[in-house]
Amino acid sequence: MWPVDAEQLIAIQQDLAEAFAAPWRRQGSRTEVGACWVCFPRGLAGRGSSQDPAWAAAVSMLGDDVTDHSIVAGAAGAPYQPGLLALRLGPLMDQVVRGLGQRPAVLLLDASGRDHPRRAGLAVQLGAVLDVPTVGVTHRPLLAKGSWAEDRAGATSPLRIGDEEVACWVRTRSGTRPVVVHPGWAMDLPTAVEVVMDATAQHRTPEPLRLARQLARNARVRAPASPTDS
Repeated sequence: MWPVDAEQLIAIQQDLAEAFAAPWRRQGSRTEVGACWVCFPRGLAGRGSSQDPAWAAAVSMLGDDVTDHSIVAGAAGAPYQPGLLALRLGPLMDQVVRGLGQRPAVLLLDASGRDHPRRAGLAVQLGAVLDVPTVGVTHRPLLAKGSWAEDRAGATSPLRIGDEEVACWVRTRSGTRPVVVHPGWAMDLPTAVEVVMDATAQHRTPEPLRLARQLARNARVRAPASPTDS
């Protein structure tokens, strides 16, 4: 299901860049929004390596309520390489989201979508594998360029590769650094921004993604020390 080397992944990304899924549309006034996050041991430097210990968490939320969560301990599949994040994180994210009792209507993750050398980052690929609309939310763009949005909650500004708008800066809260919102699988940019803003509460990061990050980090704290740590 998930590629095991760069050659396989690049071929899949090229196919996904040409694939089409009808953009998701909200049904009703309340939407179950999920998120997943993977963290690694503290102090990990550089690109990391395959088999780095990893902790993944997924949550689903309906409004302010957490409806489900899932936690998985595992290992990275590869070192980090820009444009090839799926080799490192894809299977773990897949596993932890499948651990939810019910798939959320839309899934947030810390990964790019069309802001990618082949226009098919992990946000696109995970959504296609799970058949779930996805939105990437990152701290910075991968390749795209564009000025920050004005300092007003809800303000946006485009991020482009050449003339193509592939993502945008979104100011989720005034007085804080904006985030990058990436439309992923079955998702257009205006809807992606709407999902992120609706899921944002007291913090800069959308609440489902913030809670998934917190759960993954808590699992890391609770994990038993390995013999090399003692």
